[in-house]
Amino acid sequence: MKTLVIVSHPNYKDSIINKRFVDELNKYKEKYTVHIIDEEYKDAVIDIKKEQELIENHDNLILQFPFYFVNCPYLMKKWLDEVITPEWAINEHGTGEMENRKVAIGVSIGGKKEEYGKDKTYLYIVEELLRPFESTCSYIHANYRGFYPFYAAEYEPTKEDIDKASKEYIKFIDSI
Repeated sequence: MKTLVIVSHPNYKDSIINKRFVDELNKYKEKYTVHIIDEEYKDAVIDIKKEQELIENHDNLILQFPFYFVNCPYLMKKWLDEVITPEWAINEHGTGEMENRKVAIGVSIGGKKEEYGKDKTYLYIVEELLRPFESTCSYIHANYRGFYPFYAAEYEPTKEDIDKASKEYIKFIDSI
């Protein structure tokens, strides 16, 4: 089965990194289904059943987004809250649709890697800032497989850097 990549970016049409990642994923339509929720749900009214069925029809789930104020964008958070419900994800028996499903994150980050950590601009490393996602996966019995970061997005990365990262992103997803 394929990997579902849920993409959320409030300004996707002007995105550079996330759009390039999607372009790379779309080269392999037999392996990945890319679902850009900001285009699908411009009114932010999410079709929960449709989204749950989409997950059910895929083996793996990737959440792709830019880091906004050290978090995911609004629509990604809303999607998670509404779609990944305890009754569906783990149900009353402790098993459910997310049981053992591999979940990972692809995140573009404005700051440089060295800006994250104790006594630095953002106080914590990105892995620590993504812990709520890891914790949610643990709670719903999903298999959290880590994250792929693209750092320094605000520092005008070169086309070559973005192209290289796009290929590395594919390798990361394939490795989960």
